Amino acid sequence: MGCPGCAGLVLLLGLLQLLGRTAACPCQDPRLCQPIAGTDRFEPSCLGDVPLKEVVDPAKRAAWISQQVDLAKKQYMDGINIDIEQEVNETSPEYYALTELVKETTDAFHKEIPGSQVTFDVAWSPACIDKRCYNYTGIAAACDFLFVMSYDEQSQIWTDCIAKANAPYLQTLFGYEEYITMGIDPKKLVMGVPWYGYDYVCLNLSEDHVCSLPKVPFRGAPCSDAAGHQVPYGEIMKQVNSSISGALWDEVQNSPFYEYKDSLGHFHQVWYDDPRSISLKAAYVKNRGLKGIGMWNGNSLDYSREAVAEEQTEAMWQALTP
Repeated sequence: MGCPGCAGLVLLLGLLQLLGRTAACPCQDPRLCQPIAGTDRFEPSCLGDVPLKEVVDPAKRAAWISQQVDLAKKQYMDGINIDIEQEVNETSPEYYALTELVKETTDAFHKEIPGSQVTFDVAWSPACIDKRCYNYTGIAAACDFLFVMSYDEQSQIWTDCIAKANAPYLQTLFGYEEYITMGIDPKKLVMGVPWYGYDYVCLNLSEDHVCSLPKVPFRGAPCSDAAGHQVPYGEIMKQVNSSISGALWDEVQNSPFYEYKDSLGHFHQVWYDDPRSISLKAAYVKNRGLKGIGMWNGNSLDYSREAVAEEQTEAMWQALTP
């Protein structure tokens, strides 16, 4: 539900503040300390989180923005990615204040760090997912682009409480069409794909691969992906071949999955994304003219020197470039 690990963003910021404080560029080539521009290389940026209650206060907004600009300068970062993921009501003061925060942050970063970028993370759909009813068009206009988190799409399950794909193909694409229909330029949308999956313990696993789940409510929905736990792609690859099913493919959701039995005799179903499912989405990015594609997160792969792991890791990176 939401971006895995986002609870640690504030901790990350605090850690970064304890690191290098040198005013001068520490690199032998000073160009390496300049914001990345006009390149397809991966871009390091600062991750930012802020308590919503403080967003409403202009003075606290200004103080928070100043801190982030200062941190980005000292760390020679290329910008900031704001990831809130908290509930916001369309009639609340936070609805408008959040938009102001993004605009003011963008203005400050662009002024203080020429060439920097300010981005904002949004759910896979603008339809108040997880009660995040943000001013999406206003926020898109106020920042450089939106990073659409096209994962955790079962955070609110309103139909049968069964295991499903983390990021079903058609559902994922439908979310982008919703954003575009709202008037948001495709060039302001970056697709985020998952490099992790969900492991569910089945109350019952039928012969036609229906895994029924216990009901774990989330933000009003009777069932959610909280019934399972997240598993990095690298770990999934170590287990799938020894599972009772081997790798399976769901033609409706265009997603791989597999099933296994644990030491206690419980049946599990694991849904994840692989090069095949990601390549389909990457092709949509290119054909629809989106700004680009990214992933959550790079550390989910197996970077060991084993030949099989190297091949699997390379395939996942290649899947991002159709």
